[in-house]
Amino acid sequence: MEESPPETGLEPPLDPPDSSPGSPLGGPVEPPGGGSQPGRGEAQRLASRLFHLEGVRKSQVASFLRKNNDFSAMVAQEYLEFFQFQGQTLDQALRSFLQALVLSGETQERERVLGHFSRRFHHCNPGAFPSPDSVHSLTCALMLLNTDLHGQHLRRAMTSSEFVSNLSGMNDGQDFPREQLKALYGSIRSKKLEWATEEEEEEEEEAGGGKKILPQIPELPGGAVTFRRGWLARKVLAEADGKKTPWGRRGWKPFQAVLRGTFLFFLKAGGGARGVSRRPSEPGPPGAPPEEGGGAEEPLGVHHALAERAPKYTKRPNVFRLQTAERRLFLFQAPTPEEMLSWISRINLVAALFSSPPFPAAVGSQRRFVRPILPTAPSRSPPEEQLRCHEQWLERVGQELLEHQRHLPEGRGRARDLDEYRVKKEFLLEERRRYETYVQVLETWLNSGARDLEGWEAQAGGAPPDPPTLTKAHSSPSLAPEPPPGPTVRVRRNISERRTVRKIVPKRNKNLL
Repeated sequence: MEESPPETGLEPPLDPPDSSPGSPLGGPVEPPGGGSQPGRGEAQRLASRLFHLEGVRKSQVASFLRKNNDFSAMVAQEYLEFFQFQGQTLDQALRSFLQALVLSGETQERERVLGHFSRRFHHCNPGAFPSPDSVHSLTCALMLLNTDLHGQHLRRAMTSSEFVSNLSGMNDGQDFPREQLKALYGSIRSKKLEWATEEEEEEEEEAGGGKKILPQIPELPGGAVTFRRGWLARKVLAEADGKKTPWGRRGWKPFQAVLRGTFLFFLKAGGGARGVSRRPSEPGPPGAPPEEGGGAEEPLGVHHALAERAPKYTKRPNVFRLQTAERRLFLFQAPTPEEMLSWISRINLVAALFSSPPFPAAVGSQRRFVRPILPTAPSRSPPEEQLRCHEQWLERVGQELLEHQRHLPEGRGRARDLDEYRVKKEFLLEERRRYETYVQVLETWLNSGARDLEGWEAQAGGAPPDPPTLTKAHSSPSLAPEPPPGPTVRVRRNISERRTVRKIVPKRNKNLL
């Protein structure tokens, strides 16, 4: 009988349904030799099982390769030995490698896995690049280029000349061949990097009878992966990159909204629906589209999004705001205050569970603030690991905000420096608020122990509270505040009351003037 891998802090984030007693990786096993450190033989056996997917899924392979210890590096080296990259270009080898596993984890952990790939590619093609570091730099650049070219709602894609200039001096102090970079750019632009996540989701969708089942999503009645469904009125305030929406497209529109997975779908209601308070007589099963059949609009991704109350908007009741990863801003109106709190809680829960760690911002020659790239691929980590990751990012953002506030621009500095300081400060404040909400939502989700969303909402108490605000006080506490001035009334004066001085000349004396 084949031995199980030793428990050395490298256990993958296995889902509870797959961790059966008969599974080869179902439970921890002590290392051979009475607790001694595992050797090369154990690493080879574990790498073989990871490559052939024996009792492990593609989403669990990277957790054995990304740790920062000797055994994980040993397993990664043995695992990469199964890949033969001789005679392949870097993009071809990267495509085949990404099809074998799901690249998950924090930014440093993913870069560590790509570092193992870079060393293996340089070993198979020693004459293509001078060192594994140059391969690693170009590999990370291709990953960022793929997100930039094929990401959703980006303002402007990176050009070939910008890609070449960003990699200036990254080839061990030298420049990469220009033709080589252009060829890699054309390859990524014509065909994006296919992730193993898409293949696994298709297999799970076929196995589930056409219903897309993602890990770490609680099962709801009817078996559909739907977090929320109901009527909402939508108002668009800002497009991608925070650009204000024209006045002609800011009107309120009612929709049958469905929060499924990491997307919020908007289904147009037929039969002349005119408000959010009107509902269909028979809504149908949860997660199914409405039968009125009025079409649908473009779905909205809620990864890295933040839903909050909108107390400043007083024209309508039960309104909350939603800011997405692309900096799009929406207002939504729910029929009741309870439904508004439910929408806020569940949207933040989905964003906290499935938001992957951001990629580093693009590096350029100009010293300008660039927002990090937020990946659209959902995270496959369990809630405990997601909570730990969000807490680390919250601490990192807080430290960066303090460091940013200490280095104020000079009073006579250029307007550009002041604008860059303001933009970065606003970004850090938004990120701190977003990660605080994620941490609070995941803590209540894990501490409540609820198996369904209704039970979690009952124990969590609805949406997270808004940050406290200061009330405006009088300048002198001993004096009573002055009453507000009364309404001004415009009085129309009579013609005789007008103070108009006019020289009156009799008609008989006009000829004397």
